[in-house]
Amino acid sequence: MSHAASLDAPPPASSLAQERGNVARLAIAQALAGANATIVYATGAIVGSTLAPTPSLATLPISIFVVGMAACTLPAGAIAQRHGRRAAFLAGTGCGVLGGLVASLAVLFGAFWLFCVATFFGGAYAAVVLTFRFAAADCAPPQRRARALSAVMAGGILAGVIGPQLVTLTMDAWAPYTFSVTYLAQAGVAAVSALILLGVRVPAPAGETARGRPLRAIIRQPRFITAVICGTVSYLLMNFLMTAAPLAMHMCGLSRESSNLGIQWHVIAMYGPSFFTGRLITRFGAPRLVMVGFALLGAAAGVGLMGMDVGHFWAALILLGLGWNFGFLGASALVLECHRPEERARVQSFNDFIVFATMVVGSFLSGDLLTTHGWNTILVLSFIPLLAATAALAALMATRGRSAAG
Repeated sequence: MSHAASLDAPPPASSLAQERGNVARLAIAQALAGANATIVYATGAIVGSTLAPTPSLATLPISIFVVGMAACTLPAGAIAQRHGRRAAFLAGTGCGVLGGLVASLAVLFGAFWLFCVATFFGGAYAAVVLTFRFAAADCAPPQRRARALSAVMAGGILAGVIGPQLVTLTMDAWAPYTFSVTYLAQAGVAAVSALILLGVRVPAPAGETARGRPLRAIIRQPRFITAVICGTVSYLLMNFLMTAAPLAMHMCGLSRESSNLGIQWHVIAMYGPSFFTGRLITRFGAPRLVMVGFALLGAAAGVGLMGMDVGHFWAALILLGLGWNFGFLGASALVLECHRPEERARVQSFNDFIVFATMVVGSFLSGDLLTTHGWNTILVLSFIPLLAATAALAALMATRGRSAAG
């Protein structure tokens, strides 16, 4: 049989079943583990305002959460490279359990610093959770990697439901220690996620004899640089605007219920398209889908500038979620084109480190810019990185077009 024929041959039934089982488990784990971030964003500022020594530090726990994401991406990649992805998954879920337990103790003892430690562990957990998308791609052949990646991200829809429901059902379960039981429930959900991840069978990492190219050689590729820029800008703008939107709605005199509903639909828009994003990437290519995502992010900022009533905020948040989905998943698919199998853990973790490190800056700046300069200033500033990333992507697409023509 020729090499071409072997590539066209269908995969064995056992291999396909294992691939589907891995993707299903990762999607369920994504739904359960994604509730961790939802709970932190829903309760972090409220608990922070109660425990913080000064009101200006109320949102610090959420910023520490983002710091935890950035600080733990490279260690998670190193664990995956040396011991396999499942070891990294279990280390991450361990941080999730520990973070929930420590947060509950922080509420019981009224310790602000301890609550910040808890959110750091929560950020470490979230950093590992975002590697689920790459793990799913590792389990699939090249022609199905984009679909596997987006299928796992679709689990985030349930995360947007599970997290708020846990908060609603448990926040007053142990008065007057509001949210103490919520964080215990978060720890329990992380433990369940760990049990599910035990069944994932990801291909083992390459041995020492196949370490691949030096990282500095890989990250100099124009394709990789563009992928990092696109992923960073997509995530930065989503976090930048989503963090500020609830407070902006409050400053405009809108109800808390309106704000919560807007965030809920934003989360659904973030993950809902994942059911078909992979197919769009396969059909039209990752760069084109990222470009659509950028157009939606620009539309989100434009709609926000048109007014400050409930409809404008909701429309902006929904467009923001859709733009993040296309932009971030498309950029993730571009990263998959930049490395060999034995290089994947190092390259993917470096990509996520750059994305989350940039998010730290946006997280710290968002609240201060809103209170000092207003919502419209944040929206206008969003166009600067968006236009820069669009220019970088357009240059890559032009280069690809010339190569194809040649």
